[in-house]
Amino acid sequence: MRRLITAAVVVAAMLIPASSALAAPPHHPTGTFANFGYCPLGNPNTNVCVYSKTVSGSVTTGSKKVPIVNPVILQGGLDLDPETGASTWINAEGGDTLSKSPQPVPGGLLGVTAPSWWPQILKDLFNETINNGFTGVTSTVELAGPVQFSLFAFVTGAAPAIVLPVKIKLSNPFLGSNCYIGSNSNPVQLPLITGTTSPPPPNTPISGSPGTITTNETGTYVKVSGSRLVNNSFATPGAKGCGGILFSWAVDPLVNSIVGIPSPAGTNTAILEGSTEMGERPDVEASE
Repeated sequence: MRRLITAAVVVAAMLIPASSALAAPPHHPTGTFANFGYCPLGNPNTNVCVYSKTVSGSVTTGSKKVPIVNPVILQGGLDLDPETGASTWINAEGGDTLSKSPQPVPGGLLGVTAPSWWPQILKDLFNETINNGFTGVTSTVELAGPVQFSLFAFVTGAAPAIVLPVKIKLSNPFLGSNCYIGSNSNPVQLPLITGTTSPPPPNTPISGSPGTITTNETGTYVKVSGSRLVNNSFATPGAKGCGGILFSWAVDPLVNSIVGIPSPAGTNTAILEGSTEMGERPDVEASE
């Protein structure tokens, strides 16, 4: 029973998008457990380490579909009750929990012209940026709050297994450094499931999958491959902060029109595909 709970939790921990840690890891496990360098072993409640990598899929907000082409890493740990299967997510130690992995936005600002109602100084700035070839835009999903995790929901597939509150940063020389869809106070809520969705129209149901589970001989290390978490019933707020403090009043509406936001539930989709590794704390510590 304990092994089944362990395996289910690994699958369930999958694809809480992850974090690229830039600092040196505080721990140095080796061998099978080498990816758990940022496991929160300093927290006495951590009894399971998690390393999850999203390698494909896409996030669609409004009219813009952004494929996941750069891996997104989740790392951290779980406070797992082996008797009930209840678990609480614990953020990474010594590094980011969710990697800031920029994804190219297809089309970027190519072909977009400054609106005629903009003041001349803003139109000149925008057009000069575009004329210099700075049309590319990247989209980076960042955590905007605590992750919610339900083992029972993950196993049954009937309810959200993982709820990710996120904000999406849009980056381009013209958009500035604080152009976000969603915020810490008003995040995009992604309730991801391994089952089949039941979205409002115009979206139609899509299905996820728990993937394939393999373990080491002792069952203290589990890897889940080919997992798929989905949702297409969440809403997306409009963008804010684009163009900086001086021009966000004008640039935010342009970004919203390009992306097609704010967009109600039933017009957005998240599909996250990848693998997850999980190791029990004593074996992770023993491998250092």
